[in-house]
Amino acid sequence: MQEIGIIMNGVTGRMGTNQHLIRSILAIRDEGGVELPSGERVMPDPLLVGRNERKLRELSEEHGVDRWLTDPDLETCLDGDDEIYFDSQVTPRRPEALLKAMEAGKDVYCEKPLAGDLETALEVAQTAERSGVKHGIVQDKLWLPGLLKLQRLIDQDFFGDILSVRVEFGYWVFTGHIQPAQRPSWNYRAEDGGGIIDDMFSHWSYVLENLFGRVEAVRCLEKTHVPERVDENGEAYEATADDAAYAIMELEDDVVAQLNSSWAVRVNRDDLLEIQVDGTRGSAVAGLRDCKTQHHANTPKPEWNPDTPKEHDFYEDWEPVPTNRELENAFKIQWKKFIRHVVSDEPFPWDFAAGARGVQLTEASYQSADEQRRVAIDELEI
Repeated sequence: MQEIGIIMNGVTGRMGTNQHLIRSILAIRDEGGVELPSGERVMPDPLLVGRNERKLRELSEEHGVDRWLTDPDLETCLDGDDEIYFDSQVTPRRPEALLKAMEAGKDVYCEKPLAGDLETALEVAQTAERSGVKHGIVQDKLWLPGLLKLQRLIDQDFFGDILSVRVEFGYWVFTGHIQPAQRPSWNYRAEDGGGIIDDMFSHWSYVLENLFGRVEAVRCLEKTHVPERVDENGEAYEATADDAAYAIMELEDDVVAQLNSSWAVRVNRDDLLEIQVDGTRGSAVAGLRDCKTQHHANTPKPEWNPDTPKEHDFYEDWEPVPTNRELENAFKIQWKKFIRHVVSDEPFPWDFAAGARGVQLTEASYQSADEQRRVAIDELEI
């Protein structure tokens, strides 16, 4: 069996540990590797890299990973034989590490966002193109069961002409004063790369682009609703980053998308993420795992009358989309695709150019909020 060495930098963070190491690479290892088109299998061999020696040692011992190095040894491990460099560090540290990895000839895969600003993202994407290495960025939400069901409806032309998309995302993140926060404190400090626009709009970029079309313009309002929070050490700090954003985006083919993203909202919907799509022939609402539809023929005909009690249950008018096959963890699915891309040259369109477009949307949204106007988004040339 063939082995492929993977340098995993930043793996001691929450996402790096849970989604990328445990639920992806180690799960693939436990399954006997990635099956290639030839029927052969390739086994990932991770090398864990991070800044916290204690966490690295504990991860190594707990999960049977033989190889690990602390962050100052990054250049040392880039000199080795590992084929892939993966980065899930905090955003400000990512571009420099990716550039070093590409200079060393490594194929590169990373978390989003690609960089903290568009100029740097373009530099990284253009370097990747010039260097000839294979490159990819995490776009995990495309393989969530709910969004795969939504993609199936689009492929079957269920909606007719798509008119609009509404995205509702978020939940209440505790401030830390009474209950510990369930997100790290750096998320709420702009100087550390925090903010819900930085965190989520790279996601909305690829979700909208892959399902409905390119974002051509944005109007955005950002807010810091909660001005003070308490960090992991029990110390109060000023929240300098946005914890909510409200946007209207214009997509190709005259589709309008409305997106509410908030860490200061209490959930009154079926899931933490819901995407409603309305078309001339039908509508659908997709969550993380489920999706329900309402066809034109089954659409009720309500009339506005606030003077009488509501008797109609509008939820009853929707039909669930069946789960026709067992679906894997979304991060693991994309990891398998990238490994096959590296080893067997299978197509992989989720590259650094897509990552740069995510940063472009983020930057345009901040510009729109700062200048209180609509901002057009040009097509990027990499």
